[in-house]
Amino acid sequence: MTNIQEYLENLENGDNKKAYQCMKKLERESAISPHVYPFFHIFVEMLSNTNSYIRVRALILISANAKWDHDNKIDEIIDSYLKHITDEKPITARQCIKVLPSIAKYKPDLKNLIENALYKADLTKYKESMRPLVEKDIQKALFDIRNSKTENTMKS
Repeated sequence: MTNIQEYLENLENGDNKKAYQCMKKLERESAISPHVYPFFHIFVEMLSNTNSYIRVRALILISANAKWDHDNKIDEIIDSYLKHITDEKPITARQCIKVLPSIAKYKPDLKNLIENALYKADLTKYKESMRPLVEKDIQKALFDIRNSKTENTMKS
């Protein structure tokens, strides 16, 4: 991937379609190489953005880089990450929940913490129409976490 810097610069672009495409390219690169991981701090900063689209991009890219997290950066920010299970925007919460199994897979030491956060999630703030969707996402994430094999990325 030759345009990592360009893609990173466009993650917060006002053109959400363009920003999303850049996020997808970074996510694909993260699946095959550690080249995006050095920019992890950018994703952490994006987690607290007021724009929910930007928070979603951060959640996805942090999760996508879990397999390269030899510095345990996710461990350091896991509490703020898990707060997004009940993000003010239910769509953001759903995206967070959907990528948690990937973090648990590559960060087995965080598995219990993630599961507990999912079990304790208070969904009462969401409208009746959204609550069952978020509950279903939580059940699927818990199932996937329990049934996936963890991978220790530290072994060579």
